[in-house]
Amino acid sequence: MASAQATPAQASPQAASIQATSAQVTPVQAASIHAASARVAASGGYRYWSFWESDGREWTYATQGPATARPADGDVIGFRFSVSEDSQDSAKPRHAAGSFDAVCGRTPAKDGAKRIAVVIDPGMPADAPDGEQPPALRTACARTGTDATAADALASVAKPLRYNSTALLCAISGYPKTGCGDQVSGREDATGSAASPTAGRTTDDDSGGGPSAGLLVGLAAVLALGAAGVWQARRRRG
Repeated sequence: MASAQATPAQASPQAASIQATSAQVTPVQAASIHAASARVAASGGYRYWSFWESDGREWTYATQGPATARPADGDVIGFRFSVSEDSQDSAKPRHAAGSFDAVCGRTPAKDGAKRIAVVIDPGMPADAPDGEQPPALRTACARTGTDATAADALASVAKPLRYNSTALLCAISGYPKTGCGDQVSGREDATGSAASPTAGRTTDDDSGGGPSAGLLVGLAAVLALGAAGVWQARRRRG
């Protein structure tokens, strides 16, 4: 698994194709780009398990995947299932980040082992695939070898796990039953998690339905360069 935690949104073919559009666009092509942007906004996002780390006070979206991150004794890690466009839009686990004592307080330290508090948040009913209901949020204290990864800790307390061919975590304790990083047709079904006062966000923007900031910047650059090309062409004809 790659060292940086990847999200399905980071590989969106729609966003890549729009940002790769030629800079020399006509007004008609510019209108098409606006339409494509609207389609990306309507696409909603992706349904997947995100991986989080705690600094003792706040949740932080992990910079490594669970297969490479190696928590220390006393650390808290979290997994949250939700619908999001990218890491900046992803919902945090709805459990206190500084909860090691509450989760592992009754598990004594042991030589040659470490204790990791694991928070597993299956998300809101609105985030669930059709025909499924998320199980309850739960915590567990994983006691592992000193060199264990976050994935090892999770596997010790929440089997069965399911991964896809690119090592993306698809299911924890069998939830969801099918699918992996599936694209969602719209954000209407995700508003429950976005509006929940306990489902923390990594940004203050709750608008939800629009394209990501990176995509908007790319579109603005394409349109600006296209307008400059049209102006230069008119100047040469004049």
